[in-house]
Amino acid sequence: MAQAASTLRAGLLYNPAMISPRNQTIAGELRRVAAELENRQANPFRVRAYRQAARLIERLTEDAGELARRGELIKMKGIGKDLAQKIALFCETGRIDAGPSPPEEIPPELTPWLTLPDFSPSLVRHLSERLGIRTLDDLETLVRSRLLRTLPGMTARDEEILEGIARLRAGPSQP
Repeated sequence: MAQAASTLRAGLLYNPAMISPRNQTIAGELRRVAAELENRQANPFRVRAYRQAARLIERLTEDAGELARRGELIKMKGIGKDLAQKIALFCETGRIDAGPSPPEEIPPELTPWLTLPDFSPSLVRHLSERLGIRTLDDLETLVRSRLLRTLPGMTARDEEILEGIARLRAGPSQP
């Protein structure tokens, strides 16, 4: 029996036979939010926090909603005030909102770049803010240097991007 129960850092006992169904539901919802955040390419530390909280919640023998209501959930390593509030809200509403996507603002003059293959708002912002690429000439130089393909998620061929740059230079096509 001593092997079946182990102590968590918060001092609560874990026994696989005593897992709360509500805790399993909460853990599943935390995993769903983590996957949603990951799909949005949110901060990887935030994604990891949701997954870590899911693992912790499903190992609790006491109801996580009750712990959150009493303010005891935040005493556990890996669960902060924000997650504890979201868990308490989940117990009331049945859903955890991942929150709004952070705005992917890019300079208006670079908006046409989003039509280029594999170009996302975050990539355009990265090129502009971090690499100082702000003109089609700069972008073409980067593509021809073959350095653009070293960026994560860049799978488009250089030729496809160069063709797209040529189309942008030519302006909107006439119907």
